[in-house]
Amino acid sequence: MARPSMLLALGALAAAAVACAPADNTASTSAAPAASTACTKEQLKLITPGKLTIGTDKPAFEPWFKDDDPANGQGFESAVAHAVAGELGFDRTEVQWNTVKFDTAFAPGPKQFDFDINQVSITPDRAKAVDFSHGYYTVKQAVVALDGGKAASATSLAELKDAKIGVQVGTTAFNAVREVIKPDKDPNVYNEQIDSISALKNKQIDALVLDLPTAFYVTAAQVEDAKIIGQFSATGGTPEEFGLVMERGSALKSCVDKAVDALKTKGELAKIEQQWLSEAAGAPELK
Repeated sequence: MARPSMLLALGALAAAAVACAPADNTASTSAAPAASTACTKEQLKLITPGKLTIGTDKPAFEPWFKDDDPANGQGFESAVAHAVAGELGFDRTEVQWNTVKFDTAFAPGPKQFDFDINQVSITPDRAKAVDFSHGYYTVKQAVVALDGGKAASATSLAELKDAKIGVQVGTTAFNAVREVIKPDKDPNVYNEQIDSISALKNKQIDALVLDLPTAFYVTAAQVEDAKIIGQFSATGGTPEEFGLVMERGSALKSCVDKAVDALKTKGELAKIEQQWLSEAAGAPELK
């Protein structure tokens, strides 16, 4: 695969050659037809002809997937992946899944997938090695509390105003607490996430605020008797987004972007998020 810089150089040489060539008076003056931008599956350049190959890690955790089976269409990211596939013209039988470790997905080099979906945040450094689709999920903040604790029954942000909240310094959650929740007391700020988790375990704080993907892990694997009482959107700054990962220079990028954009416009991504991250995962919106 040619590097972008090489393609630019070749384009410049081609332009120079055309400029220096003698004019052909018999040539038509009409413009050449533009290259087709249609995204029908017959025109897509795929790893396996006729099949859309999607990568993700194993085990595939809930609520992003269900029953460790990405192919069943259940769970937030499985549902998103199949919805994108549908926009590209593929039915369920024409989609195949490959196991790809998380950090391998966005490492430099050739890929054994057409796109990968695995809660990969779009960052400038990663975008130097791979192509990302337009974001399919804007990461939200979550509030975690112990069952039976002071904050456990909160159903709105206002009910958290007098809570003792813990947060890790330098995170989007830190800003979200100050700008959105605006608690009466300054939050307890920790240098390391593990310290904030310990504070929750030891009941030194009423609630812990962190990004929703991390909150799912904390409640599932790190803190017994903890639950997500809700999620909310942060304000200000550049939002963190998950993107579908493709090989650098992928010919599929423009079509995958169109598919993601179409799902946003039709409200399908919002419906999938509501179903799998709010209802099924027990993380209602806090307003």
